[in-house]
Amino acid sequence: MFAPLRTGPWNLSDLNDVPKNGLKVFSCFHCGGGSTMGYKLAGYDVLGGVEIDPKMMQIYRQNHNPKHSYLMGVQDFKNLKDLPDELYNLDILDGSPPCSSFSMSGLREKAWGEKKKFREGQAEQVLDDLFFDYIAIAKKLQPKVVVAENVKGLVQGAARGYVKEIFTGFRKAGYECQLFLLNAAAMGVPQKRQRTVFIARRSDLNMPKIKLEFNEPEINVAKAFRGIATKGKDMSHSINFKYYQQCKPGETFSKHHPKGSFFNYFKLPINSPAPTILGVSDTFYHYESMRSLSKEEFFALQSFPQDYAVRGDKMAGYICGMSVPPFMMQRVADQIYKQFFICGTSMDYKLKEE
Repeated sequence: MFAPLRTGPWNLSDLNDVPKNGLKVFSCFHCGGGSTMGYKLAGYDVLGGVEIDPKMMQIYRQNHNPKHSYLMGVQDFKNLKDLPDELYNLDILDGSPPCSSFSMSGLREKAWGEKKKFREGQAEQVLDDLFFDYIAIAKKLQPKVVVAENVKGLVQGAARGYVKEIFTGFRKAGYECQLFLLNAAAMGVPQKRQRTVFIARRSDLNMPKIKLEFNEPEINVAKAFRGIATKGKDMSHSINFKYYQQCKPGETFSKHHPKGSFFNYFKLPINSPAPTILGVSDTFYHYESMRSLSKEEFFALQSFPQDYAVRGDKMAGYICGMSVPPFMMQRVADQIYKQFFICGTSMDYKLKEE
């Protein structure tokens, strides 16, 4: 029995009614657990994960109660010994390596190779290296499938050379890799969030290539906000007030700024999905009221559950901006189950070849 694909508002308690498929997942760089919730909605058992940010780990543990939870960087996790046996018998290793160096809204090539903190409270890291630390974890644990979500910028410009290195890394670790560019707006999420998704299957299992095509009807912002009574804070900066008044719904403030500044500030559209949430809570404004968004509105745009426990609208905006939309990952996980595991277990592929 397949878990039904979700749309619209939902609560964490709904996970109790999802039919289980018996497959195990472990997540790296899990932040608030967007991908974790996607796998759970698809019927998987998520054992826990690795996260370097103490605040994010606290929120993750509060909402997901993981069995195996590691507050550390992947650089340290990959060298741990005496890990639980079930981590060496995973069906899926999941991860979203930090990707700001390759984001279209970042400094791109100028930022590559620099040490920096991804968020307050974290240790300095060369973010570009973390993807290869993640591949090293895959080589160590040898899950049947590895999934890695990242920004669209990875497939544009000079970053494509970095993608070739990722493919080489997976191949040396014993995996055949595919890369997809997906849009959350075609996957039940009221947000135009384009992301690359790497799916690597273990070479010795002789799994077929996977096909991913999603064309669900778009969900507009007005529909996503239907029934939400909470409101965010009123606009406090007079300059923002000025550009908000000049903008039509769906426009960025930069359209009316003489120098094109404020390009990440948006007056939300009404009849189309929202633009990509960037993790900064005070740059998205309601399409009718001069105010920011409430945490419940952020959750609706990101397909997070309405009862997700987090303190404050600002933290909700950050977590949504840094997380995979659960509905997006549910669709990917659903197809992985149907195309890789529906025969019972992926080992069947190898046995059939023999």
